Order: sequence, then C-alpha cells, then structure tokens
Amino acid sequence: MANPLPLTDADGEVRELTSDDFKNASTFSELPESLQNVLRGRGKQQAPTKVSTTVRFDADVIAAFRATGSGWQTRMNDALKEWLKEHSLV
Repeated sequence: MANPLPLTDADGEVRELTSDDFKNASTFSELPESLQNVLRGRGKQQAPTKVSTTVRFDADVIAAFRATGSGWQTRMNDALKEWLKEHSLV
C-alpha cells in the first residue's frame, strides 16, 4: 500500500475522505486491544455509587457551575458534599 494522504493540510484543515481512505480503513476489531480499550470508554460502573435524580436549581447557580467547564456536575456534587460536612440536617 502506498503512503496514504495526510488527513490534514498545512493549515490543519481536514480534507475530504476518499473511497481509498474507506477501503484501507481498519475495523474496530483490527485495532490493538490497548487502543480498543481506550476508544471503548468507561462503561457502566461495577458498583454504582450515584443515583440519577431530577432537581431544580436557580438558573444563575447552574450557569456559574457550567461556566467552570467540563466536570461541572462533579464540582457541584463536591460542593454539596462539603456543605453537608459543615451543616447538620437533623
């Protein structure tokens, strides 16, 4: 097989894929197992520790957490846990 064309040009723009690109592509099962594991994702938790629920928050609270970027829901969960440590509900 001849060297395939690079997928991007000098400016980083992705070129249109050709029929040769698709003919020469590897299937998922042909990839190394280590790469398959990375691409497969995390999957289900073996021992679920979280519960799915629906809660309503003020828009400004959600906006503030979302503005912190990826992982904002985890940070919100951590903030609530910290609050529970400092305040007694009973």
